[in-house]
Amino acid sequence: MTPEQHAAAAAALLEAEKTRQQIGLLTRRYPEMGMDDAYEVQNAIYRAKLAAGQKVIGWKIGLTSKAMQYALNIDIPDSGILFDDMAFDNGAVVPAGRFIQPRVEAEIAFVMKSSLAGADTTRDDVIAATDYVAPSIEILDTRILRQDPETGATRKVYDTISDNAANAGIVLGAEQHAVDAFDLRWVGAMCFRNDEIEETGLGAGVLNDPVESVVWLARRMAQYGQSIEAGQVILSGSFIRPVECPSGTHIHADFGNFGTVDVRFD
Repeated sequence: MTPEQHAAAAAALLEAEKTRQQIGLLTRRYPEMGMDDAYEVQNAIYRAKLAAGQKVIGWKIGLTSKAMQYALNIDIPDSGILFDDMAFDNGAVVPAGRFIQPRVEAEIAFVMKSSLAGADTTRDDVIAATDYVAPSIEILDTRILRQDPETGATRKVYDTISDNAANAGIVLGAEQHAVDAFDLRWVGAMCFRNDEIEETGLGAGVLNDPVESVVWLARRMAQYGQSIEAGQVILSGSFIRPVECPSGTHIHADFGNFGTVDVRFD
């Protein structure tokens, strides 16, 4: 793809977010699209949002589970950017029409007390840089059609990465824990939709350990001259399948002793 095509794809996605009208698959429009192209589109969105006055509050890591990687025929996670307008309070009500097709995932969030950067970032570096960990819900949305109506083709990973890794919102639970207070591999969640259990999972589903997910992010960002900054929130990756949230949905994520998170969709 050319820089002009990167810019055009980013502009189309920003317009889709604004109007709540999805666009077609970028991988159909640009069949030559690759991983670097997808991140260039995402970075063009990043620059446009910064220019509009938005602030980065953190990063999300996606496709950390083997099941999702197999489904998309890739062997690495992806990442996206958290902006300040994506933060919702625990128990918040998301206004009707805010998102196109919202879904949620349960995740362990890392809140950083110092910066983290470098291709040689280690597990010990992540632990030393973490202020606390907390239960969280990530709200997903897609500004791109999930399936092409003409060919039946579904979104590829390059579509998702371009679309800021399908990121749309974050809800942090009230509980804050030292990063070593729990074996994060065994921190699990039961996700309820309207009081019915929908999904369960364990932190080990995230690259065997959510800490390793943050290691991966720091190393990937180093390739692009980026770093994780103090105060930022890192969503380490979901260990449940996405749960659809049509209007009228109440989501309750119960992480046991680790905490709870709630959000409602008008």
